[in-house]
Amino acid sequence: MELTLEAVALFALKLVHEEDGGSPVLRDDLIMDGYEREVFGLLVRQGDLPGILLKIEECVVQALIALGGADTVLGRELQWLSTDVQQATTLEELNPPLVALKDYLKAIQ
Repeated sequence: MELTLEAVALFALKLVHEEDGGSPVLRDDLIMDGYEREVFGLLVRQGDLPGILLKIEECVVQALIALGGADTVLGRELQWLSTDVQQATTLEELNPPLVALKDYLKAIQ
């Protein structure tokens, strides 16, 4: 699950920080500080679902702004998928909507 969480953060932050013709955002870039696999791994091992959801929401909010807000087609879809993630009440429930969110962010970047 840690890899999926890190990938969601990475793809969301790529939308915010990558520019056409610029260098790509990588997992070891400073903007990923606090959203690394090890950070998510610790939260998963602690069972800290609220902490995980907060970190994901921080990234999604930034990506939503980069997409022009919730009034755009891409923004509405992102918000809808993010809502599914935020409604998870257990780590097991989190995985399917998290994978869908990751796949969407990867597709639109």
